[in-house]
Amino acid sequence: MAVNRPARRRRRGLARAWDELRGGSGRGVVDLVREQIAAAKAGAHLAAEMAAGLDRALARTRMTEVEHQGDAARAELVTLLRRVLVTPIDQEDLFRLSRSIDDVLDQLRDYVREADIFGPDDLGFAAEPLQALAEGLDELELAVQHMIDDPGSVTEAVLATRKARTRMRQLRQSRLGELFTMPLDMDTLRRRELLSRMDAVGQRLGEAADALADAMLKRSH
Repeated sequence: MAVNRPARRRRRGLARAWDELRGGSGRGVVDLVREQIAAAKAGAHLAAEMAAGLDRALARTRMTEVEHQGDAARAELVTLLRRVLVTPIDQEDLFRLSRSIDDVLDQLRDYVREADIFGPDDLGFAAEPLQALAEGLDELELAVQHMIDDPGSVTEAVLATRKARTRMRQLRQSRLGELFTMPLDMDTLRRRELLSRMDAVGQRLGEAADALADAMLKRSH
């Protein structure tokens, strides 16, 4: 009996579309975004370990591995978005969210690299901002996790992410205030540069929160 290949392809296409409409592809998208966030969290924890005394050259090596994990998740997400029919939020917003998370990790990579190249002997000043960052990423992951099953809770988690970003900014201002009371030497300048890099990390975290908030607002209309 001859196989009706066009009909079989149509059936497969309909089955795939039905699976996506039931949320199959949506869960895959959410999982990949969470993988990106997990890589960013690993980067934040690594930077915190370095502030606590981890060998800086070792931290750079490990950060390269973490960055590769984040890049792989983003690449897989981009590939998936090219072929799915249904996504939890608008695809443009997903790209924006994914890019912002990737930027968080990129800025953390630069922070670790710069701390190794020219950082001061004591990196303890970065411990609290990095803790706030880790908390913000936890909240962002929670928001992404609930995009499909509990969209009403996303707003609260996004707000907590923004608060973490605000906390990072406040800590930077406090640390700068302390620096400005100290003698102007190379150590002071190094700390200021690293604080600026940390603020850039916080900005990217805020952009990720904004991307998700905008996406959920569109979805509600």
